[in-house]
Amino acid sequence: MPEETQLVPEEEAVPAGTGASRVEEEGDIAADYLEELLDIADIDGDIDIEVRNGRTYISIVADEDGGSLQSLVGQDGEVLDALQELTRLSVLSSTDNRSRLVLDISGYRDRRNVELAKIAGDAAEQIKSGTESVALDPMGAYERKIVHDTIAELGLESESEGEGAKRHIVVTAAQ
Repeated sequence: MPEETQLVPEEEAVPAGTGASRVEEEGDIAADYLEELLDIADIDGDIDIEVRNGRTYISIVADEDGGSLQSLVGQDGEVLDALQELTRLSVLSSTDNRSRLVLDISGYRDRRNVELAKIAGDAAEQIKSGTESVALDPMGAYERKIVHDTIAELGLESESEGEGAKRHIVVTAAQ
């Protein structure tokens, strides 16, 4: 049976009166949902809940080898993204509030964030060496947000273009 650990560092905790109880409640609901799912699938894992910047981050980490959790990530994080949406729906059905929680399994999102920073950096280098614009591969909203933030930190501009599964980022020099 998966264990549940709640991590809320004091320096990152949401101050009282700013929705802390709502964020904590959504974390608890999400953790219960995921724990049930892991039990049904007979997969071992620990569930950690962390609140940062008013958003709930839930991580499922392996008890031992971690191989059983890999199937919950899927190719390019597709299964992970689907589980995140199902978890958000579980929170919505329990609270009538949309959740912006982020689910990570076995550190996939952390590793992907490093990749996204490199993709953004490579695009920035192309722009700085004279390329007018660089279109990146399609990615989900969460990943686009990370790339947009990184591009802005690098002093460039980015814009999302396209619809649905073809939505992607185009990087350009700052105007």
